[in-house]
Amino acid sequence: MMQFEWYDGTVKNIHVDLPVLYNYQKLLAKMVRIYEKRIDWLSVASRRIWGSVCERRVVILVDISVTNSTYISHIQHSLRLLLEEQMSDKDHFNIIGFGSDIVPWQQELLPSQPENLEKAWRWVLSLECKGSRNFMSALRRAVEVDFRDKDKHKSQGLYLLTTGIPDQETHTISAYVAEACTGFDLQLHVCLFSVTEGTGSSGIIPARYASPTDTANAFKEIVQAAGGRFHWFGEAGIFESDDITSIVSEMEKAKNYSQKCAFLVESLKQRSVNQSVKPLTPEGHSNVLVRNKGKKNQKVSSPKPTAVLKDIKHNHGAEKNPPIRVVAWRPPSAKAGIPAAQTVKEWLQTESKGKHKPRKQAELSVSVFYTEEGRNVGTIYQRYPKAVRVRKSLCSVTLPEEEEICSSKEWLTKYSIKKLKLDLPRLMLGCTHQKKIVECLHKKVSAKYCSIFPSAEINGVVKHLQFHPKELESYTEQLENVLQRYLQRVQWLLSGSRRLFGTILEANVCVLIDTSGSMGPYLPSVTKELTSLIWEQLRKNKVRFNLLRFAENTESWREYLAEATDESCHDAVQWASTCHAHGSSCILAALQALSFQGVEALYLLTDGKPDTSCSLILKEIERLRKKQDIIIHTICFSCADRGAVEFLKKLASQTGGRFHCSSAGEDGQLAAHRILTEGLDDEDNPVFPYFEGDDLKKLTQEVAKARSFLKQAKSWRLLLENWKTNQKSNSGFQKSVQD
Repeated sequence: MMQFEWYDGTVKNIHVDLPVLYNYQKLLAKMVRIYEKRIDWLSVASRRIWGSVCERRVVILVDISVTNSTYISHIQHSLRLLLEEQMSDKDHFNIIGFGSDIVPWQQELLPSQPENLEKAWRWVLSLECKGSRNFMSALRRAVEVDFRDKDKHKSQGLYLLTTGIPDQETHTISAYVAEACTGFDLQLHVCLFSVTEGTGSSGIIPARYASPTDTANAFKEIVQAAGGRFHWFGEAGIFESDDITSIVSEMEKAKNYSQKCAFLVESLKQRSVNQSVKPLTPEGHSNVLVRNKGKKNQKVSSPKPTAVLKDIKHNHGAEKNPPIRVVAWRPPSAKAGIPAAQTVKEWLQTESKGKHKPRKQAELSVSVFYTEEGRNVGTIYQRYPKAVRVRKSLCSVTLPEEEEICSSKEWLTKYSIKKLKLDLPRLMLGCTHQKKIVECLHKKVSAKYCSIFPSAEINGVVKHLQFHPKELESYTEQLENVLQRYLQRVQWLLSGSRRLFGTILEANVCVLIDTSGSMGPYLPSVTKELTSLIWEQLRKNKVRFNLLRFAENTESWREYLAEATDESCHDAVQWASTCHAHGSSCILAALQALSFQGVEALYLLTDGKPDTSCSLILKEIERLRKKQDIIIHTICFSCADRGAVEFLKKLASQTGGRFHCSSAGEDGQLAAHRILTEGLDDEDNPVFPYFEGDDLKKLTQEVAKARSFLKQAKSWRLLLENWKTNQKSNSGFQKSVQD
């Protein structure tokens, strides 16, 4: 019996059965592995976004407010995954989009048949983001129309996908859902997608604003009232999930029980040791064991050394040289029982065996012998072979989670594959597959060791794979983490105002907007993105700024750089809304008109070539930069005009700036999202569109390199495993033949 503290604080006597505890711990470990598989399953594909859709009758509420306009491709892709993976086995479903107005797909629930799922997907592609978040109206429509017969059915669920707090107060919504769901088999589940911090992804201030944490707390209160589940995720992964939290709590419970079992076993062992009794002997024979024990532990002393050996021993201790080997001493007797010759090294070890353990020998060894001339001593120095080269293990790689405001060139100087020492060809040892010509055979024959290692072609050279599968597994894991971080950086560069304007790096900038006649179709969207730029980057990062629009003439917002306060940002947004397209593009006049003090960089947005000569502008800029060293970042709104693209690239390169092109932004977001959700190692599908901008181009090239290395590492690992399997089968066959 053992005394053990129970979970309620009481101490109880329990019986400890070691085999039962062992089997119980095995079951706990098995359950933990099952829990881990469940968490992995919940963290991929559509379940990463929606969680697990369990009900048979489902209505999906989709937030299509204007603040989600930048993320409409993410929303559409999320709905596509849901329709493909989780809706085909449901009984009935419907989709309702809501902004200021309610946009239902159908007027009632329809069966989950393939043709209905296809029609729903086509309808999703036509969604447009408008208005605010009138969640209450969408919720009432679903409850009072789609689930009007909720008392006659079972297993019914509402799934809300949103990015921010609703227009209505939280307590109002909670009271309504509690009344609608209580007493019925109906639950409301919330999937909160955190896009960016600030007022919104598009820079437009919503009807109600709350921080991501406050928004999550509000929806938790609503979900609790509805008896549903809360799922919070973002571009970086899942932040919080009720499903995963409940599984993790079970894993913690299993871990706690396993630790208690280990404590019981250890206590039992300690008790057994303390209660053990030494064997007793008869009183008359008590000295026998002592004598036998003394004889057993007695050591045979070494032969007594002569004066010569004593002298050598003395010299050995004084000079502190490595062990010296000399002519061994023999006794003067010629009897048959002569002990084996013992060197000074062995004699010294015997003398000091009970005192300390022998140390490792040095690489340099010395042998001493007597010469023919009296007692003169000769010395021979020897060296041991060089140490065998040992492969260094991969260092763990950690990249910062927070995004750094810098160019991709600067970011990759710290976090590129080469800088992180994950360049796969460089990790290979210099063991090249060699073939030499054998004259008698008149052909090239592989070296003898070529059959020891499998071979692979690396950069056109056949080399031997001297990796272990575990090393390749560790490398693959490290590279997958780095690749996921690269893709998160790509998504960040394509989100918000960075999609059109790129990343604002400097602390004192001026933004130049082309308002010529050719910009007419694009000017409303440019104005909207400029509003997002002001709030998302300039205000948030406290950048001193000014705005300037140019066509035939130039007009600046202010005559100086302004601090990014709330008042100045509201004033700048109002000024930007008055832009209208007219005239031609006079870029040279806009650049010459700049006279603001303290400007570090210009951000020039245009859609085409200037009206004047491009070479003239480049020469004039070179002359102006001698007076004031200003960096010019160029932004091309459309990459259709190749002449304009080449001019803007030259202008940015000449002034030390970056070129940015906003085309293919939505396709890039979708590609990054698909790579993160569908797989990393397939370098052919999906692929990024071709980016001409410097930041995205450099980063996507690094992504392509990482995917190529990942695919190669996985193929090498498979090759090694197959090669080892074949080696074992061949060795077993040869052994059976010999038998």
